[in-house]
Amino acid sequence: MTTQSAAIAAFRQNSAGPALTASVLVTLIATATIAGAWFFQLVLEILPCPLCLEQRYAYYLAIPLGALTALAARCGAPRPLLLAGLAILALATLANAGLGTYHSGVEWGFWQGPTDCSGPVVNLGSAADLLSKLDTVKVVRCDEVQWRFLGLSLAGYNVLISLLMAAIAAWGFVRTAKRA
Repeated sequence: MTTQSAAIAAFRQNSAGPALTASVLVTLIATATIAGAWFFQLVLEILPCPLCLEQRYAYYLAIPLGALTALAARCGAPRPLLLAGLAILALATLANAGLGTYHSGVEWGFWQGPTDCSGPVVNLGSAADLLSKLDTVKVVRCDEVQWRFLGLSLAGYNVLISLLMAAIAAWGFVRTAKRA
């Protein structure tokens, strides 16, 4: 074994530790969270509002990206690739925490939400269709909390979970960047 190949093997092994740990944790947390969201929706019949659905996008990104980053770390991918994956995870989950904070503020009445989910219903169609639409459509408003636990709504828990995932991804990024 040459000195160069030994150095490359050591470089790959060292950079995998925190990147692997962080990406696996983010993937597991995101998977558990989205499974919980689907449980609330399908089993408990707590339907998501439009803002709730938008908050799921970060999880739909974090699950495959976290798994790919973990796989890359496990296979000894170059450090810049691992750093890119962790940076995207951190930024996406941090942005999702911001969206969750906005949604929580709408629920608490701190500010107005989007008109499509917190404003008045303006287009009901023709009078003949009105009764059939009222029987089939359940409007889920963004400014009405359907479920709270310990004073927090699902949007509030999304903020906490997203901040946790962002912190884990940032920790993995910093530790991977510092490794020699």
